[in-house]
Amino acid sequence: MDQIKERIDHLRKTLAYHSRKYYVEDAPEISDFEYDKLFYELKALEEAHPEYDDPNSPTKRVGGVALSKFEKITHTVPLKSLTDVFSYDELRAFCSKLEAEFGALEYSVECKIDGLSVALHYEGGRLVYAATRGDGTVGELITENARTIQSIPLIIDYDGTLEVRGEVYMPRSSFEALNRQREENEESLFANPRNAAAGALRQLDSKITASRKLDIFLFNLQLCDRTFDTHIETLEFMKAQGFKVVPFYSKATTADEIIAKIEEIGRMRENLPFDIDGVVIKVNSLARREEIGEGTSTPKWAVAYKFPPEQKITRLLDISIQVGRTGVLTPIAELESVRLAGSTVSRATLHNIDFIHERDIRIGDFVTVQKAGDIIPEIAASHPGKRESELPVYEMPAVCPSCGEPVVRDEEAATRCTNAACPAQLIRNLIHYASKDAMDIAGLGPAQIKLLHEKGLVTSVSDLYTLKKEDLINLDRMGEKSADNLLAAIEASKTRGLARLLFALGIRQIGEKAGEALASAFGDIERFFTLTTDELCAVEDVGLITAENVVNYFSHPQTRALIDALKVVGVETAMTAPTKMDDRFAGMTFVLTGTLPTLTRSEAEALIKQYGGKTSSSVSKKTSVVLAGAEAGSKLTKAEALGVRIIDENEFRELLK
Repeated sequence: MDQIKERIDHLRKTLAYHSRKYYVEDAPEISDFEYDKLFYELKALEEAHPEYDDPNSPTKRVGGVALSKFEKITHTVPLKSLTDVFSYDELRAFCSKLEAEFGALEYSVECKIDGLSVALHYEGGRLVYAATRGDGTVGELITENARTIQSIPLIIDYDGTLEVRGEVYMPRSSFEALNRQREENEESLFANPRNAAAGALRQLDSKITASRKLDIFLFNLQLCDRTFDTHIETLEFMKAQGFKVVPFYSKATTADEIIAKIEEIGRMRENLPFDIDGVVIKVNSLARREEIGEGTSTPKWAVAYKFPPEQKITRLLDISIQVGRTGVLTPIAELESVRLAGSTVSRATLHNIDFIHERDIRIGDFVTVQKAGDIIPEIAASHPGKRESELPVYEMPAVCPSCGEPVVRDEEAATRCTNAACPAQLIRNLIHYASKDAMDIAGLGPAQIKLLHEKGLVTSVSDLYTLKKEDLINLDRMGEKSADNLLAAIEASKTRGLARLLFALGIRQIGEKAGEALASAFGDIERFFTLTTDELCAVEDVGLITAENVVNYFSHPQTRALIDALKVVGVETAMTAPTKMDDRFAGMTFVLTGTLPTLTRSEAEALIKQYGGKTSSSVSKKTSVVLAGAEAGSKLTKAEALGVRIIDENEFRELLK
């Protein structure tokens, strides 16, 4: 037994060493095959001898038992945020103010990684816990998920108490692979690596976190038994302990030197394998930091310079037209491909004809393209001075490119096809109707809908409910089990209720909240065929334009025919009012984000309303509670930044007791 224990210890130390060489130092000494042999030998020994189990074993990096909730923890040292500056003038003012009061200073300059801040706490050389930033004072324990990040050392050669702070991020390669997989599975894509990392880090099942291949850069020593003179010394110390510290850090003594280093980092930004959104400037001397002091939520000795949106000039090759589900014709810029903010951009929205004319954008122009919020490509400007010859002014087409019917311009500067039978609208309407927040028909994604339409099986929403098993089993990638599952999902959608049906029909400006308000106010879809704009405007949050859209939609004969057809196949078109329990949530506004373990979003919203609460789709200072599940993204991040209370499903159920 002693020999087995010695072998296990030896394998753990050997694997930890080679993990550091591979993931931290980028200097592997053995092949993947050799590493895997050692790994599986250790795994087999641990399974045969559970008495030698260790939560910090390298085998734990693949993920363990799923959690039911994240526990809260108060940070030993607060994880404060930084004051942002957006120009060199603001940066110079920061330096001048400090130097006027405290004399000449030395600064550290380092990349600002675009990720999520976490604290890692070690005792006696072993990782004890990892926690999210939360509101800076209270975070959530994510230790099991942190152990799956290969560059986080589970055991270090330091016997005392040590706490470090880092930024967890998703490398661009991992992000692109994840979105490719989600696209193949017809799942919604993550907007950027930061959102993807946020969702991965807060998975209750650490095996899912492990599959997302997150990474980390350490940037601050929070707590240590040793003393140091400068911040850069602490970075070197953390590096010596086997941590992967923030890259490209250096010293500077003047604002001009800092700006030169910002420019240098900015030039390499595009080619980095990870996202950065700025540069952090800190007073390097730890003693001088004590003199300068701290604000309530931010230190006075540091700022974060935020990069302006990255811009590139490229040529506009053409303008194509995309027809949306409400009939709006959106002009799309077809561009010469350009690398921008970490991805290749070849298309950008042009919004509407007014946007094009205001910026004098013409086909053949050189244009400046940027990503709004480093996410959505947009045209910032055109460059008429670069034209080699006169180019024609662009005008929207007179007919819909999908159906050939005339188009009209509405009061919102949108060009719209009014043909309800337009093929482009039909496909998009079907996709919307089947989507999760509408009628939630699982297994009926865009690819299946297009195929059903191409085969002539579905030419209207009501046709979904007449599909038979023999219609489906001969379709591509549709076996007998898949056909049964899809038919069951279609059948289940009949009972989603009036509120979701109103949203699913795709009426202009009728979202989930408006659908709920209208369903509560009028109770039966038949009422909508006789309602006036005045009656609709009497409903809270329904304005004149929305009311006119509803009246217009229910005035068309094809709407009458559709509702009659839906009734024939058994779709519920009247509202059953939920039983009011009590008013414990009165005055509270909940925001739901991510996927809950057992409750659907609509079920959770119904419970909130049963107890007197309201729900909202966006997080603000007025939000009372954010109910978060797996894959929670930007809403969770915003809630953490605003200090809004965050709960999981277990805590939510406790509130209902």
